[in-house]
Amino acid sequence: MAEETVKKYITNEDLKNHNKPGDLWIAIQGKVYNVSDWIKSHPGGDTVILNLVGQDVTDAFIAFHPGTAWHHLDDLFTGYHIRDFQVSEVSRDYRRMAAEFRKLGLFENKGHVTLYTLAFVAVMFVAVLYGVLACTSVLAHQIAAAILGLLWIQSAYIGHDSGHYVIMTNKSYNRFAQLLSGNCLTGISIAWWKWTHNAHHLACNSLDYDPDLQHIPVFAVSTKFFNSMTSRFYDRKLTFDPLARFLISYQHFTYYPVMCFGRINLFIQTLILLFSKREVPDRALNFAGILVFWTWFPLLVSCLPTWPERFFFVFTSFTVTALQHIQFTLNHFAADVYVGPPTGDDWFEKQAAGTLDISCTSYMDWFFGGLQFQLEHHLFPRLPRCHLRKVAPVVQELCKKHNLPYRSLSWWEANVWTIRTLKKAAYQARDAANPVVKNLVWEALNTHG
Repeated sequence: MAEETVKKYITNEDLKNHNKPGDLWIAIQGKVYNVSDWIKSHPGGDTVILNLVGQDVTDAFIAFHPGTAWHHLDDLFTGYHIRDFQVSEVSRDYRRMAAEFRKLGLFENKGHVTLYTLAFVAVMFVAVLYGVLACTSVLAHQIAAAILGLLWIQSAYIGHDSGHYVIMTNKSYNRFAQLLSGNCLTGISIAWWKWTHNAHHLACNSLDYDPDLQHIPVFAVSTKFFNSMTSRFYDRKLTFDPLARFLISYQHFTYYPVMCFGRINLFIQTLILLFSKREVPDRALNFAGILVFWTWFPLLVSCLPTWPERFFFVFTSFTVTALQHIQFTLNHFAADVYVGPPTGDDWFEKQAAGTLDISCTSYMDWFFGGLQFQLEHHLFPRLPRCHLRKVAPVVQELCKKHNLPYRSLSWWEANVWTIRTLKKAAYQARDAANPVVKNLVWEALNTHG
């Protein structure tokens, strides 16, 4: 009882008031921490903290941080505890599951996936060079282009893994792997990826907070975008103007063609970030890596004998990577969405609602990079992909226990669901433009299509 009287308490309502710059508090397992200064040096960026300040963030903290991170919390402790601290049954089971995985050493045992993938990428790069420099046939050049597209896919998985956890022997080598696999080989900044991807994980399928759903004017997965909502991530209005209405009205037709050129958007987003006034970690190294890519790739293309061959080489390589862009959208476009910031007390529920798994045989795991287990990855982003298939049945049982969605679809079914989602929004966009008069062809498609 003596210890109880020494403790200082605030309520959850009091905690909510500490959500402004210079006054940023969070709670983890009932203890309150002041992150006002720490946010400037947070490795995961400031966006993830700003989206959750003023509330309990225990589940998100467990998901994103290794056990060593707990020791750093003592320096941030305010001395306050949450008086009305409660843990839901879902969160209790989630934390128990994470602790069990940690005891089993799953987070530390990374297997040999990284070694195999790096070796595969190296072999493919040599094959591309041989196909372009040593072969003269158009067919060989097109095969080399397809291999390059596959190389970009696998290299992106390396960058993705290294962004979530240390895949190399130390952090310095890990950073090198990020810059090599991301900036140098694919032309996409690892700094851009971390900025957007961490926000996506935290605010999974929030229409105004998750950047991975904000594709106006080209795509809209919900009619809520028709109200020109404000992106809290980009801090700008997503204007639903006549151009957006027109493009979205046909998005179920343009979806696959747009995916073929998805890399161009990623190149543009990379440059926008690196040239912006935002604080970008390792900006100079990111610029250097991008420069490496835009040196070797144009030089390689220039070695082809004619301009038509050069065009089709680039086109084929970009088109192959569309498989990865499609996969990323299949995991979320047809899942549940919501409006508003993420909340710390329903972490498991939001991840389950906002994700779709893609079912496949184990020998295809290399192709999907582990991301076919999208819910498992979102719940445990630090879990090496070699363990995702093992933990999937456990996650499925927990979802069943708490009556939460666990959706695992075939590649074909996931495409059908995604096109159906886009088609529904497309018809509603047309309806908004012309609510009374519809031509008979459109009516027939809307009724029977």
